[in-house]
Amino acid sequence: MNELAQYLIENIIFDFEGEVTTDSIRGLLRQDNSEHARALMQKIIEDNGIDDLLIALGDCLTANLATGITSEVIQEHLINYSQS
Repeated sequence: MNELAQYLIENIIFDFEGEVTTDSIRGLLRQDNSEHARALMQKIIEDNGIDDLLIALGDCLTANLATGITSEVIQEHLINYSQS
């Protein structure tokens, strides 16, 4: 059982429901004047969209399955992505 559980955790795929588009992210960040929000939008513009962001975020979140995924964890990964 342990091996199966570990295998499934290592091979889980994240998907984001709803309308996650460059425009929707821009709208969600519109009121956020923080340095991190501006850096994230700049990175999205440089990458020509959010495809790379969603792939990187999904990959990073798999490491947090055992400890839990919270909004703080997601924010940390978004900040790291914007600085990469």
